[in-house]
Amino acid sequence: MTQSILRCTNIHKYFSLDKKDSSRLHVLKGIDFEVFEGEVVTIVGASGSGKSTLLHILGGLDQPTDGKVFWLEKDISLFNDEKLAKQRITHVGFVFQFHHLLPEFTALENVMIPLMINSRSRNESEEKAKELLAKVDLSSRINHKPTELSGGEQQRVAVARALANNPKIVFADEPTGNLDSVNSQQVHELLIELNKSQKQTFVIVTHNEKFAEQSNRVFRMVDGKLQQLKSS
Repeated sequence: MTQSILRCTNIHKYFSLDKKDSSRLHVLKGIDFEVFEGEVVTIVGASGSGKSTLLHILGGLDQPTDGKVFWLEKDISLFNDEKLAKQRITHVGFVFQFHHLLPEFTALENVMIPLMINSRSRNESEEKAKELLAKVDLSSRINHKPTELSGGEQQRVAVARALANNPKIVFADEPTGNLDSVNSQQVHELLIELNKSQKQTFVIVTHNEKFAEQSNRVFRMVDGKLQQLKSS
């Protein structure tokens, strides 16, 4: 039976509109959602619809106003900050629209950092980082700093970094939103290939509905709820 990697129940999120009064914006309205091992699940929808807010809650970067999030059937609301950070670095990877690479470090060093944070030795971290950069076709660019890489190359480094600790799930928030069409296509193909070759599980927020169609399941965020558009 396929393992449940991620599950959320009755997720609500409110944002205060004005500190001077009690008015609140109800962004997420009772979302139930589950992701299984080896899936690529995409979430599409209009800007400002709450897609990124949901992704941040699912990834433990933000908290819901109400509802529960489970990683591998463990309720993450029961984790203290230290345990949540440890679980996140061990089981979860993130790829954002902007790569957030550290500019003073090379591509190799950027990928090594999460490995070393997770108590890997420097030698082990370097070998693993080289292996990951080879998977994203950047073996010849490992000693280049972010400013010496193209936008597409920077994002591929970010993908390699997200995979560093063999995460159970990778969350990608508009991973090609800052790239041109050619580089976007290359990153999309990379994510699909990593899913097929590594059985890597992805939850991806995207505006690119053509890419979404390549995933196992597609959801649209409408009025604070998820509507399933496609199921493989």
